[in-house]
Amino acid sequence: MRKIFHIIRKEFLQLLRDPRLFPVIFLSPIAQLIVLGYAANLDVRNIPVVVSDLDRSQTSREFLARFENSGYFRFQGRAAKPSEIDRWLDHSLASVAIVVPRRFGSDLAAGKTVQIQLIMDGAESQSAIIGFSYASMIVAKYSRDILLQTLSRSGLTIPGGGLSHKVRVWYNPDLKSRNFFVPGVLATLLMIMTMLLTSQGIVKEKEMGTMEQLIVTPVRSWQLVLGKLLPFLIIGLVDIGLVVIVATFWFKVPVKGSVPLLFALGVVFMMTTLGLGLFISTISRNQQQAMMTSSFFMMPQILLSGFVFPLENMPKIIQAISTIIPLRYFLVIIRGLFLKGVGMETLWNEAAALLVFGLAILTLSTLLFRKRLG
Repeated sequence: MRKIFHIIRKEFLQLLRDPRLFPVIFLSPIAQLIVLGYAANLDVRNIPVVVSDLDRSQTSREFLARFENSGYFRFQGRAAKPSEIDRWLDHSLASVAIVVPRRFGSDLAAGKTVQIQLIMDGAESQSAIIGFSYASMIVAKYSRDILLQTLSRSGLTIPGGGLSHKVRVWYNPDLKSRNFFVPGVLATLLMIMTMLLTSQGIVKEKEMGTMEQLIVTPVRSWQLVLGKLLPFLIIGLVDIGLVVIVATFWFKVPVKGSVPLLFALGVVFMMTTLGLGLFISTISRNQQQAMMTSSFFMMPQILLSGFVFPLENMPKIIQAISTIIPLRYFLVIIRGLFLKGVGMETLWNEAAALLVFGLAILTLSTLLFRKRLG
């Protein structure tokens, strides 16, 4: 252990001699979490709308006011005729267009069914789907209000009974996508930082020619590997603490579960990232090659882990491939600890999968590293 301690001490001394690394190691994760925490947001508000009101009556203005006052839509302008809508959508000046037909008010007063036209910009599919849902709810409520007013003027009432519902949302009552994404950003940043630092740190020894000096010292290969990986594990734990503080006090996303369990399972997850970093450093000849190889391993994990796209929406073959992605399991763990407050009894399957992956990847990478040293 004394030899391992000296290797760890050497690694931290190297970090101290390179002051440019400190912002990258400790400040970069915080800055990225703040930026991505605001950028990764699926809450759609203030959808830009262009209106073509061909009726221009009091009724049509009241109807359009429902959209403007809902908080979901923001009126950008008005088109005198429907043909002018193309310019607004083509230049991305609006995502939704509303066309109110002529005789809108008089036809409604006469009890006729009136059709309005909603045009969505399908190039922004997410906003279009959510905007369509919001618009449909506003139109349905307006239609119901007209029906109630008509029945009231006729002296009729709607019979009692029927079905009602009361919605209760668990774990994220306000349905803020930020509460879902911030823990995911933490997991992704931890993967990127530890994998890059490990691969770059060992390859740097090769480029500087100091790896040969370490090999000829009376240090066994497993001691060398452990001494090289433990500093990055410690840095990863520090980054977890810093990012958790930012997530809790800046974004107001507290850890509802056990914080010690978060750190413990973070260590298990970092076994996979450190092992991949060691593997990348073994097959790479320089830092540039290690950087490119790291991106090759990181992108599939980000895309197939469920961080951005729901796994349930993927084809069955892609879902099967995602079962070998370690980040997938850590995302379940970290969101469970942050949002649900669950414990080890619930996260046991994901923790066991991470442990198996971590031991396998770390063992294979260590054996390959020892073979290259030999």
